[in-house]
Amino acid sequence: METTPTILLITPPLTQLNTPYPATAYLTGFLRGQGYNVAQADLGIELVLRMFSKAGLKKIFAAIEVGDYELSDNSFRILKLKREYLDTIEPVIRFLQNKDLTIAQQISFSRYLPEASRFDQVEDLEWAFGSMGITDRARYLATLYLEDLGDLIKETVCPYFAFSRYAEKLAMSATSFDPLEEELQQEPNLVDQFLLEILDEHLQRVQPTIVGLSIPFPGNLYGGLRLAQHIKQNYPTIKTAMGGGYPNTELRSLREPRLFKYIDFVTLDDGEGPWLKLIEHLQGKREAANLQRTFMLQDGQVTYINNCTDPDVPHTEVGTPDYSGLPIKDYLSVIDVVNPMHRLWSDGRWNKLTVAHGCYWKRCSFCDITLDYIRRYDVAPATLLVDRIEQIIGQTGQTGFHFVDEAAPPAPLRDMAIELLRRGVKISWWGNIRFEKTFTPDLCRLLAASGCIAVSGGLEVASDRLLALMEKGVTIAQVARVTDSFTQAGIMVHAYLMYGFPTETTQETIDSLEVVRQLFMNNVIQSGYWHRFSMTAHSPIGKNPEKYGVVKVGPPEGDFANNDLWHNDPQGTDHSLFSDGLAKALYNYMHGVALEEPLSFWFDFKTPRPTIKQDLIGSAIAQPHRPDSTRMNARLLWLGNMPEIDFTMVAKKGQTIERCELTFYEKGEDFQVKTTATIGQWLFDAIQKISLESEEAYSLNQLEESYPADAHLTFDEFMASPTWFELREKGLLLL
Repeated sequence: METTPTILLITPPLTQLNTPYPATAYLTGFLRGQGYNVAQADLGIELVLRMFSKAGLKKIFAAIEVGDYELSDNSFRILKLKREYLDTIEPVIRFLQNKDLTIAQQISFSRYLPEASRFDQVEDLEWAFGSMGITDRARYLATLYLEDLGDLIKETVCPYFAFSRYAEKLAMSATSFDPLEEELQQEPNLVDQFLLEILDEHLQRVQPTIVGLSIPFPGNLYGGLRLAQHIKQNYPTIKTAMGGGYPNTELRSLREPRLFKYIDFVTLDDGEGPWLKLIEHLQGKREAANLQRTFMLQDGQVTYINNCTDPDVPHTEVGTPDYSGLPIKDYLSVIDVVNPMHRLWSDGRWNKLTVAHGCYWKRCSFCDITLDYIRRYDVAPATLLVDRIEQIIGQTGQTGFHFVDEAAPPAPLRDMAIELLRRGVKISWWGNIRFEKTFTPDLCRLLAASGCIAVSGGLEVASDRLLALMEKGVTIAQVARVTDSFTQAGIMVHAYLMYGFPTETTQETIDSLEVVRQLFMNNVIQSGYWHRFSMTAHSPIGKNPEKYGVVKVGPPEGDFANNDLWHNDPQGTDHSLFSDGLAKALYNYMHGVALEEPLSFWFDFKTPRPTIKQDLIGSAIAQPHRPDSTRMNARLLWLGNMPEIDFTMVAKKGQTIERCELTFYEKGEDFQVKTTATIGQWLFDAIQKISLESEEAYSLNQLEESYPADAHLTFDEFMASPTWFELREKGLLLL
């Protein structure tokens, strides 16, 4: 094989329409840094843009008209409105790409869009968008319009189509490869044909020697295998490799030889190390026996090879994600749900980046804590992280960042925030955290100042007994105080909620809903989502179900995917009964509706009354935070500008006294601090030491040591004075 291979990295359909999934960008940045020639493509967005164009829709309508399909009334209606759809599809796509926002008024308030069944369930638009503007309203309606067309496609030419996944059910809990194999032996459907046309264009342009397929979710697997099959049939010299979240969790015990009719190699965990070894192998520089975390077929048997002793590539050396080659300006900002946090997932172009590799907590009993992406915690310094942020902004022109950590660690977030502020790098960012007490009001204010707009975190089952069983390391009272701190700082809070945890009783489910109700009532969370507990093979519960009071009942282990486990919960309630009521209650709470209704209102069967106190959350929030005097080792940071200092002589009781006025010019309003000359000069000097420009950390202890001995107040008295409280309110932080 040639000495320098050409690599094409592909994300198969479909993940998100608004932003590229970052795996190929991470690997592209790393491999280009190693001197390799790498191209990348997001076939999800390209497929959607190919289908939802005038030419693409014409092909779809024509195929339906000549096909033998039994159409529902809804699909029949869409077909009859063919001309209206063909006339509007390209303007709508341009609008969703933010390339032509002038039609927002027409979409919102006139009969611009043809409407089918998705419009029957339009939410209260005045509630959702009354204060948010015409563009958002139009974006929501345009999304419904696309989903109507998606329903037509799913009912006719491609039963597997969905906008954020493709043939997902073929890959869900697929212990057997049979359903996928059966589907792959069928002739490609019309959507497959669009996809394979796009693939051919990339292969002709790039002329790769190796194609890597990133499979983050079950909804990418079928598309990835269709692409790999086409490469094998038509470009037999090209090698194919597959990695990503799906293989990492589902295929760790892979024994299915039929997969290797399509794929030459399957790699696990972070791709950087395995890909370096794989490229060397394909160049003839490394024996197959010395590959890293790689499955391949040898003598008809699936073999897992991990004999390479090289350490993993540290977080400091993975390089900056490289988005070049992806159609950054062509992604679609859609609003498919009005949930404020879920909206961030689908609306707007977010650069994805990782603060730290792995999870610093890695104890939660329901989590895959034995896997590398959780287990191996590794941090890069804040300076390097902000360098990467600046590089990505320069490359994409976008300043929105989604930090995709399992749980972003507080100390690195603090350091990143200070570095962003010090350099004057303006971004908007959000990510996942743990609701732990380290997130003090001051840290939350710092994160908000650095551009944090939202956080999501796992409250899970809002029961202290179950939180302890989960080993979450938080309590309900702590969650209330932390979420209040974020909210007070102007940061939106989304709570991941769980029901059906092992041994959870009916009473605990109802009490959990009561906690959620109180969190919304006190406005300390603004968004949430209930997930039903699922048991996975790599979690502590999956490995030791008896300890948690559940019984593993299947599925029988197969040769293909093994991750999702079936279980019985003999000690717990019938969890399936609660799905609809919990979802309905949460939906209304997010709208600020029915917060005073008894919890039984949401269920069509008899439920017990909650046993927790009516003021559980309110009283937790009302608890005072630690006084500053008990935090003498805390770092001081002044977020504001340097003040102007002015001395004046004033007559008081026959004496002339020198007074000092510090004037602070701030973004919102100016303010003055008036004090004695001694304290004023000391404050002026101290603020220089604790300003953002200062490289050295300066503690409250050091501040006390520098306090003038001849001041008219003791340091303790000064910390209890109006001057101290005003500075704390205006931007003096203890971190």
